[in-house]
Amino acid sequence: MTKRSQWSALLSGGLCAGGGLLGAAQAEPVRLADALGGGEAVQIEGETRFRYESLDGQFRQGRTGSDQLLAIRTLLKGSIDLGLVRFGGELQDSRTYLDDRGTPLSVGFVNALDLLQLYAKVEGPRILGPQSETEVTLGRQTIAIGSRRQIARFDFANVIRPYTGVHWVSTTPSGDEFHAVLAALVDRRPTDREGLRDNTIVADQEQWNRRFWALHYRRADIAPTIVDDLWGEVYLYGFDETDTDGTPTANRHYVTPGARLLKAPVRGQWDLDLEGAVRLGKRRATTDPTDTEDLDTRASFGLARLGYTFDAPWSPHLAVQYYYASGDETPGDDDYGQYERLFNGRRGDLNNTSLHGPLTPANLSAPGVRFSAKPSPRTDMRLHYSAAFLASDTDSFVIAGYRDQSGSAGAFMGHTLDTRVRYWLVPGNVRLEVGTSAFLFGEFLDTVEGGPEGDRTLFGYGQLTFHY
Repeated sequence: MTKRSQWSALLSGGLCAGGGLLGAAQAEPVRLADALGGGEAVQIEGETRFRYESLDGQFRQGRTGSDQLLAIRTLLKGSIDLGLVRFGGELQDSRTYLDDRGTPLSVGFVNALDLLQLYAKVEGPRILGPQSETEVTLGRQTIAIGSRRQIARFDFANVIRPYTGVHWVSTTPSGDEFHAVLAALVDRRPTDREGLRDNTIVADQEQWNRRFWALHYRRADIAPTIVDDLWGEVYLYGFDETDTDGTPTANRHYVTPGARLLKAPVRGQWDLDLEGAVRLGKRRATTDPTDTEDLDTRASFGLARLGYTFDAPWSPHLAVQYYYASGDETPGDDDYGQYERLFNGRRGDLNNTSLHGPLTPANLSAPGVRFSAKPSPRTDMRLHYSAAFLASDTDSFVIAGYRDQSGSAGAFMGHTLDTRVRYWLVPGNVRLEVGTSAFLFGEFLDTVEGGPEGDRTLFGYGQLTFHY
C-alpha cells in the first residue's frame, strides 16, 4: 500500500467513526470504558486527531516555496486499579502524510505505534498535612508541572515526549502541590529522514546517560490579606548528560532555579503571570567527542503578563506580555549565554508550531498582546501578536537557522500574528479547531547573509479530534 493510499484509508476510517458520533444525540459523551463495562477499577480512553497544515513562504534556512502536511495522531490509554497499586499504559501512533523532501520532519512529527507510557502508581505519605494526598508514579510516563514552561506534555505537537523514572506528587484540597522528579530521557525513533517519511515503526529507547530531576512547590493563596487568589511557585530543575558510544552529547550539566506568581483570570478582575528562571552550569560548544572544553553557562528566562477579563458576554480577556530568553553575547568565548528550550512547550505563550513556529524560548525578546474570548460553552478563540527581536544580535535565530556573528544584520526578526478557534461539534467527543499565522519578516531576515526569499510566511491548519 502506498503512503497516499495509507493516509486515505486512515482518514476515511476516522471520518466514518466520527460520523457515527456526529449522528448520535447522546446526553453524555461516548466513552470506550462505558462500552467495555470494566467497572470503576478499569479505565480506558482514547483520541484520534486529523490535522491538515499548509504553509506559504519559508523562513527556515535552505528551504523555499510552500509546504503541506497531514498529521494523524492516535492515543489509547488504559489502567487497572488493584488496590495498593494502579498499573497503566498508553500507546501513541503519530504519522504524517503529504510531506515532501523540503518538509522539516523530525521526531516531533513521527512516532509510529510506540509505547508512550507504562507505569505503576502507588500512594505515598501525606507530607503536606493530614488532608493531603500523595501519588508516586514509577516507569515510563509523561510529565507536566506548573506553567509547563520547564516541562510539559505537548498537546499541539504530533508526538508527545515520555520520560522514564519516578514522579512524586503531593497535593492538598486548597491547591498546594509538591513535585519531585528523577527521570531519564527517552530517545524517540526513527531519526533518519527516510524512516520519518515512511512512518517506520521503531521502538523508542531510554537514554540512561541523559537525566533530569526537579523539585517544584506551589502554594495557593499566598497573600490573602493583600491580593486574593495569588499563587506562588518556587522550583529547581536539573539536567545532566554524558556521551555514550552511540549518543554523543554536548555534555550539559545544568541547574535552573526559578519562581512564579500567578493570579488566574476571573471575570471583572485583573490577572497576572510573572515567571523567571536562571540557568547555571557547564556544556561543550558541540557534540563532537573530541570537543572537551567546558563553557560556563549563564542564561535566563522571564515572562511578564498582565491582563483583564471584562464582565461582559463572551468573557473577553485582553493582556499584554513580555517574553525573554537570553542569547549568547560573544561568539567563541568561554561562556554560553543562550537559554535553550529543553522539555517545555512554546505554543501557549508564543505561536502556532509544527510546520510553522518561528519563535522559541531561546535568544528571544518579544513584547506582545493577547486576546481571548468564549462566545459559547462550545466555542473559544484567541489571538496573539508579538514583535520579535533577538535578545542578542550576535546569536542565532534558532528555529530559522540564521546567524550573523557580527551583529550588523540587526535584531528585529519580525511581526508574528497567531489565531485559534475551537468548537465542540459533539460536546466531549468531537472537536473542530482551525488556526492561522502570519510572520512578517523584519530587518534581520531582510539583511542576514543567505536570508529567505520573500517577506513573509503564512500558515494555516484545520484539525478534527475524536475523543472516545
